[in-house]
Amino acid sequence: MKKIVSVMLILLSGINVYAQNTYVFFGSFNRDKNTEGIYVYELDIIKGNLSKVTSVKGILNPSFLTLAPNGQYLFACTESKTKDAGSVSSFKFNPEKKSLTFINSQRTGGENPVYITAHKNGKWLINGNYTEGSVSVYPVSENGLIEPRVQNFQYSEGSTDPDRQERSHIHSTVFSPDFNYVFAPDLGADKIRAYQFENNKTEPLTEIPFKQAPLGSGPRHFTFHPNGKFAYCVEEMGGAVSAYSYDSGKLESIQRINTHPDQLKDNFENSDIHISPDGRYLYASNRGSENNIAIFSIQNDGTLKTIGYQKTGGKHPRVFTLDETGKFLIATNSVSGDAFVFKRNEETGLLKKVGKKIKIFGVSSVQIRKY
Repeated sequence: MKKIVSVMLILLSGINVYAQNTYVFFGSFNRDKNTEGIYVYELDIIKGNLSKVTSVKGILNPSFLTLAPNGQYLFACTESKTKDAGSVSSFKFNPEKKSLTFINSQRTGGENPVYITAHKNGKWLINGNYTEGSVSVYPVSENGLIEPRVQNFQYSEGSTDPDRQERSHIHSTVFSPDFNYVFAPDLGADKIRAYQFENNKTEPLTEIPFKQAPLGSGPRHFTFHPNGKFAYCVEEMGGAVSAYSYDSGKLESIQRINTHPDQLKDNFENSDIHISPDGRYLYASNRGSENNIAIFSIQNDGTLKTIGYQKTGGKHPRVFTLDETGKFLIATNSVSGDAFVFKRNEETGLLKKVGKKIKIFGVSSVQIRKY
């Protein structure tokens, strides 16, 4: 009898695992909040196809999305193109009902918020405002409600390119693996700004010394290696990835490597960067004339070695992401308005397009999660 019960439990356990669904969330430059702005799709983990589940209107230009650690809430940056009118918004996602419901919004104090990240405890959000060059901090209540911002760090200095770097442009806000620090690449000032984060304070961020990026490089997005010992920044203007060793809030440069073949001299427009969950490969997207994802293997000392390039199937791959298993990479092409699913070879790191493309006007951001 015990054997029968054990077999039944194993079978039921298998059914529960199999019943899990993988959902993909897309933001877009919809230009008009009366049209669809955020889309939810389900990913077929066998064939790689995406099937639309739901969408929401009433939000303008949700250019970047992030999920709460528990997956219950989706947070969006909404670019306004109007002074001081940018906002961050919260939605509740119900995987059983396959519904996405608006909760509330808060002003960011900037025109164009372009990045938002959540603390692992789900109680804090931090966003970067591009146009004005600022970093804002918000408490989040247990029901996903975003409270008014409690901190705003404003910067003004620029760098060497008068056209692109006339002033500060914060382009991302990223927690360290232990969530004790936050790093904010400043494209306009060629700095990676740094902060200590103290969860028990009402104003949790304290500025600490920044890391100088190469002049004219335009640091944009930032990520940490799963082992917590290395960090990487993709540089929009410089067409490169800078690698750093990392320890307790301090970055030390160890390498700078191009994301493109040596014969390409300009029009790089690098955008996003991610590392596979196994820590073996790094991916960085190139917009401009390339429209591809550069693939690197990560060496034991944290340095990178170029493996190859994968076309994203469209124009202007602004944001991409990997699922938690590392089996899939999904890329968004904002100018051509489409998204593609790629299967990742876990041994070689190379990518292969699977499934069918989906069309989303101005698709700008993507997040993926298993429920």
